[in-house]
Amino acid sequence: MKTLVACFSAGGSTARLANTLAAAANAELYEIKPAVPYERRDLNWMDKKARSTVEMQDKSCRPALADTAAPVGEADVIFLGFPIWWYREPSIIDSFLDAYDFSGKTIVPFFTSGGSQLGEGQERIAALAKGAQVPAGRRFSARASERELKEWITALGLE
Repeated sequence: MKTLVACFSAGGSTARLANTLAAAANAELYEIKPAVPYERRDLNWMDKKARSTVEMQDKSCRPALADTAAPVGEADVIFLGFPIWWYREPSIIDSFLDAYDFSGKTIVPFFTSGGSQLGEGQERIAALAKGAQVPAGRRFSARASERELKEWITALGLE
């Protein structure tokens, strides 16, 4: 079984978790990048005109990806990581899900948050990843241990 960890991280927390998860899963790591990187001011959720706020208010928004070179075709299982924005996945994740064929694959969401759960994001990811199995996602601390992540992977029973 070939495993990929694909992640978007605006501030570094999710990237730290994704690195640990890739080691725990013996997986390749791929960073999902927007064509136009997010700057600090873009991420101010209290500013109604901030880029991330505007994107998240439009559920059809699909920010352009920097590339579409993720080795999705080679993977059987894809751990999909992101921070929670407005109780769901960031719009750039939707862009990623629209860019590839996930038929016959398993996509396992993992996310970082100060306390929010995935909310409607679970159903959105399952709907966008047509033909994929999407087990329930899980929130982790950015500093989750490799041991904790290995236990989670085993509990998923994907092998």
